[in-house]
Amino acid sequence: MASAALQLPEEAAAHPRLAALVAQARERARTRPVRVGLVHPCDAAALDAAARIRDEALAQPVLIGPREGILQAADAAGVDAGRFEIIDCSGTAGQSARRAVAMARQGVVGALMKGSLHTDELMSAVVDKAIGLRGETRISHLFLFDLPRYPKLLGLADCVVNIAPSLDAKRDILGNAIGLLRKLDIARPKIGIVAAVETVNPAIPATVDAQALVAMARAGAWPGALVEGPFGFDNVISAEAAQLKKIESRVAGDADLLLVPDLNAGNMLYKSFTYIGGGECAGLVLGARVPIVLTSRADSLPARIASVALAVLGAARDSD
Repeated sequence: MASAALQLPEEAAAHPRLAALVAQARERARTRPVRVGLVHPCDAAALDAAARIRDEALAQPVLIGPREGILQAADAAGVDAGRFEIIDCSGTAGQSARRAVAMARQGVVGALMKGSLHTDELMSAVVDKAIGLRGETRISHLFLFDLPRYPKLLGLADCVVNIAPSLDAKRDILGNAIGLLRKLDIARPKIGIVAAVETVNPAIPATVDAQALVAMARAGAWPGALVEGPFGFDNVISAEAAQLKKIESRVAGDADLLLVPDLNAGNMLYKSFTYIGGGECAGLVLGARVPIVLTSRADSLPARIASVALAVLGAARDSD
């Protein structure tokens, strides 16, 4: 029988905000269970994650891929494969991805999670114009970080999907992220748009984009959200740093989300948060018809579990 005790004490103590997110998702799953399609789970890490998701009572994992590969992975992980529904999809990882996407389109699963296939194999099926899961906005990615020296969960977008986003793409990235924050009951999210400097400089396009996004927000693009920028990283993360530079801001030191200028900046910041800042995170692909968890081989098990919790909360609210 699953219980909250399965959340290791040291994990909850080190990152209590993510632990609270997992607990919230578990409570949600009691009344609105979500079936999560685990795509091509053919290694021990994927089966270990599936077992933990089930034991945590977060979701109902559905294993989508070649049965023989799944059974071998289960043996390697010491997991009883008989506990799971397996959708046998013999062939390539790409075929597993297309089957999973079709199941999501049909409503058979409410979220997807990457197994042992490459990210581009899964995402090529997701973004396929004919059979994929494209929504009304551009697909993007959001991390939610639990940082030891920050007072609340902090979002970071986009560090994974959009390489050099245009202004239109940033508008969608911002809109997708705000939508998820609201599903987490953050009704009036505070957003800081980050650049190298905090002044608008035509030689630095990110600052010009920041100015335009702030104008969109003031015109009502995201009602209730407070969008400010451009900020240098120091003065968005620290109210004191902002005051020293005479920046008047309601976001500085209290941001719920940082919008980064491009994937280079975002990816380096994400890894700095993790490897130097002692942070742990949940990550989710947004803008598709269902939430999608993109795991990395370097992800910790707590990060995988927290990401599924985030997907469960997003998927459950969509079905309300």
